[in-house]
Amino acid sequence: MELRKQVEFGSFQIRINWMIAACVVMAAASLMRLGLWQLDRAAEKVDAQSELLAELQENAPPIETIPAGHLHRTNPELQNRHVKLVGEYLNNRTILLLAEFFDSQIGYGVVTPLRLNSTGQIVLVHRGWTTGILPPNTPPFTRPVEGAVEVDAQIYVPPVNARVIASQIDASQWPLRIRSLEIDIISEILGESVFPFQVRIIADQPGTLTRHWAAVQPDINQNLSYAIQWFSFGLIVLFVALLASSNLWRLLKGNDPAIPDRADSEG
Repeated sequence: MELRKQVEFGSFQIRINWMIAACVVMAAASLMRLGLWQLDRAAEKVDAQSELLAELQENAPPIETIPAGHLHRTNPELQNRHVKLVGEYLNNRTILLLAEFFDSQIGYGVVTPLRLNSTGQIVLVHRGWTTGILPPNTPPFTRPVEGAVEVDAQIYVPPVNARVIASQIDASQWPLRIRSLEIDIISEILGESVFPFQVRIIADQPGTLTRHWAAVQPDINQNLSYAIQWFSFGLIVLFVALLASSNLWRLLKGNDPAIPDRADSEG
């Protein structure tokens, strides 16, 4: 078998050295396999979280059983964790988050404190969205729930770089209207210790409104970014090899398409 061969397709010409071509193909394939590996890692993260959430939803532990040492922002296991709350809503201390949207309609996020029966601690329960398009002097519909309740919810951990918009809060008028849920400030207003994260109620629970927030997915952006890089490197290797062994660049520039014979160029 000849190691070198020249092939022509109309004005396009390419020299093929089979040993070099094999090396180029293997290099490009290796780079692209790294890209596929990153995609597999991203899929594994999504599958692992889905399995974990399904298991936790069936066996949601009481929120008060979470060790205090786990309640910090750098603990990724808290995100979306299913928990069970048994207590009573403090309906007269409901909080309205301003300018939240659902189906392009402006409204409020409704957050109601719930006092746990076991410890007396307050947990801020985000119950969903309610419309803000109302007749004058009509209070927002917050669907108060009286008496003892048992609620399933998920812990929401905000991003470390989440934007917090400060609010001028009038603590004498309830429900409070604020732009961002600042738990420390709410704790000061209530004069009590508050669970350090909001929880988002799941469907078909006492007090559930329109659940308008997007599902929180595992962080796979880095894996996707690396995958794109490896695929790009593989394509670059193939493209550079094609330019080096053909007259493609000359065709693109509109120059003489012929590949100069090496003997002629040396003579």
